[in-house]
Amino acid sequence: MTDKIREVLAEHGRLSIDVAGLRDGDDLFRLGMTSHASVSVMLELEEAYGVEFPEFMLRRSTFSSVAAIRQAIDELTASASSEAAPG
Repeated sequence: MTDKIREVLAEHGRLSIDVAGLRDGDDLFRLGMTSHASVSVMLELEEAYGVEFPEFMLRRSTFSSVAAIRQAIDELTASASSEAAPG
């Protein structure tokens, strides 16, 4: 999952450093990602993972680092799996 997140960040994050040198906890906004770029990142991630970020996740903190993005996607995919499971 982290590789795909990094790929999306490389294409749409507008970061001031190469994604290869990015640590999972690095602050993406301090590294040049703008609010506009974060929307592009979000849209690409939604398409890549077949999820939709709900309104409560549309915050700077959700997209602040690779680790934060991975956690959000984990929550969304787990939620989607539990909703799809026969009950």
